[in-house]
Amino acid sequence: MGLRRDAQRAVKLAKDIMWSRRAQRELLRKLRDLPALEPHHYRVGVYFADGRVNLYQLRQWYKPLLELSKTHPVLILSRASGSALELLEESPLPVAYVRRVVDLEQVIHDQDLHVVFYVNQNAKNFQMMRYGRRWHVFINHGESDKMYMTTNQFKAYDYALIAGDAARARLEKVLWDYDFDKRAIPIGRPQADHYLDGTPLPYTPDDREVVLYAPTWEGDRGAAAYGSIASHGVALVNALLATGRHRVIYRPHPRSGVVDPDYRAANREIIEAIAAANAADSSAQHVYDDGPSLGWQLAAADVAIVDISAMVYDRLAAGRPLLITRPANPEAQIDTGGYLQACEWLDAGDGASMLARVDEVAHDAEALERLGVWVERYFGDTTPGVTTARFHDAVDHLMAEWARFAALHADDEEVDEFEEDDEDEAEALA
Repeated sequence: MGLRRDAQRAVKLAKDIMWSRRAQRELLRKLRDLPALEPHHYRVGVYFADGRVNLYQLRQWYKPLLELSKTHPVLILSRASGSALELLEESPLPVAYVRRVVDLEQVIHDQDLHVVFYVNQNAKNFQMMRYGRRWHVFINHGESDKMYMTTNQFKAYDYALIAGDAARARLEKVLWDYDFDKRAIPIGRPQADHYLDGTPLPYTPDDREVVLYAPTWEGDRGAAAYGSIASHGVALVNALLATGRHRVIYRPHPRSGVVDPDYRAANREIIEAIAAANAADSSAQHVYDDGPSLGWQLAAADVAIVDISAMVYDRLAAGRPLLITRPANPEAQIDTGGYLQACEWLDAGDGASMLARVDEVAHDAEALERLGVWVERYFGDTTPGVTTARFHDAVDHLMAEWARFAALHADDEEVDEFEEDDEDEAEALA
């Protein structure tokens, strides 16, 4: 068994290397065909050092950043070739490929980045954060009550744009000596203003009740084992498909099954069941959704079923019926200090019992009223357009602060921030 596993890993590694080399060649070809970036044009940078598997963290910011770019030009800085290749294909914003530190420094030298956004806590963030005279701002890739949301790494950034009162209360429990009034700026969820943007739905609306099932991956340890595909998903989706009165939108996390083969098999079983149901009844129009865009699913669904993940709060911002799967793994840590203390849970069971629970929550006026209280606590005013205005006001404030400090230090001696990095030497030798 051990030899087989080692052989499989070796094969995967070889395939990854071959793909990486092909991607690098294709990327270089694309870069040669691109016009040079206009110098001293961009004021906002979005730094992304992760590979393509985590591009979902950046994709959710496309539309808010595109809107922001009408006032403050935005440039995405990509460190990985796979990510850069996909970004050049799909991003509505311009992209700079900065694999080496020297490439990064060239962009910094050629542009006037006053604000740099970060959507995750990649260790390579610190290679960008060493450059002063600009604001480094953590904007995250979602709102949730997971452990990730209370990391002391928030202190590394000059500012953090947070969702609202719940986020601040969560951070106040763990961050010592942190100036929340200055450094934690609440903006709500600007993505929610773009959930429905006029893009046609992948089905024809009718009298079917639309159910979004958006589970997370299985996690790499017991404490984070929130995924429900194997414990809930197969029975739940099969029950929904069988009613004839539901339309299922199935959107699994892109990493589903990367650790657990049983989880991967369950995911495949659900995808095949949806295909079979559509083949049997073309009017059903169930959707297996693995596309890069997230938004319409959250707003269009009559009821959503999600795992403990950022998807809870993405849907919460829509203010519509919501069920959370209760983790089957007893080691999974559940923070009941926030919304999860009052949410509507879906326990694993047979298809009939879970279907009955879905129907109950979908039509429970009292549950919807309770939901509204938590929407306000997490996101503040969710009137369309308000959260976008708060996001723009926050960036305007940061720009004004940049100008104020630039004036205060106008007579300072010039500092050479650029120096050769050990990583560049290692890459050159490789």
